[in-house]
Amino acid sequence: MFDVIAFHGPDIIDMDANNLPQRRLYHQKYVFASIESSDNYPLCSANYDGYFNWTWTYKLDSEVRWGYFVIRDSNKDIVGPRKNMNWLNWSDMADVDNVTKKILRHKTKAVAWFVSNCITKSRREGYVMGLQKYLNQYGLQIDIYGACGGLECGRDKEEECNKMIETDYYFYLAFENAFSEDYVTEKVLIPLQHNAIPIVYGGADYTRFLPPDSYLDARELGVYKLGDQIYKLMQDPELYAHYFKWKNHYSYHRMSENVETDEYCQMCALLNNERKMTQISVYKQFQKWWDPPSATCY
Repeated sequence: MFDVIAFHGPDIIDMDANNLPQRRLYHQKYVFASIESSDNYPLCSANYDGYFNWTWTYKLDSEVRWGYFVIRDSNKDIVGPRKNMNWLNWSDMADVDNVTKKILRHKTKAVAWFVSNCITKSRREGYVMGLQKYLNQYGLQIDIYGACGGLECGRDKEEECNKMIETDYYFYLAFENAFSEDYVTEKVLIPLQHNAIPIVYGGADYTRFLPPDSYLDARELGVYKLGDQIYKLMQDPELYAHYFKWKNHYSYHRMSENVETDEYCQMCALLNNERKMTQISVYKQFQKWWDPPSATCY
């Protein structure tokens, strides 16, 4: 008999509750697992209240986090993401060195967006259209790569694409396809690792994921203020460089880079934790925990 049974969130949404296991051994743990956003995959049912013991999702309060990256400080210790991040104050961060400033000055293009899903619940595509229209007055262009644009840089050329972002682009659109708490994908990791300022658009509290003055928040600023800020930063190399001060103190890494952070290794460690395995735990209000307030149920 299995100690743990994992249920893949997107696959059980439309499943009849009668088809789910109804009996379990006292020590067994039922785990809800999903890396997909709750906005795109809400459960819309109270049948799961009191059903799951653990969660394995992108949400920061899951027993095991199934996410895309971790944050390390200058001592290589893992410091985030967390609900209550203790970031170093921006004013206390060391200045960007002259070598980095020189590299940043060679950028020539405004904004890059890599996208394959053209119709989304977050309606990011509409926001981008509005932003492009506003940027026209400054003579600036959003270069769209992938199925939703006219430019190509395929997954088989990932290293080449990332190098292009690093050398050519000031900004990178890290626009999520849905609004959910803590839902921040690998989109934000690309600019962070390749010397571009991420422009974020999602339902997360980004202070849990990104250092102060390291990004622009599209929803918070709105189209006009965002467009003005893009132009302003491109015209002021010193001000633009300030957005990279955080790199003197933090670094971003894929979770799969290290067994210490790999989500499967974390789940395995939890299974081998006798105290956790024998501890009684249950999500009595699972639907409330998982489904966002904006969930659309049919």
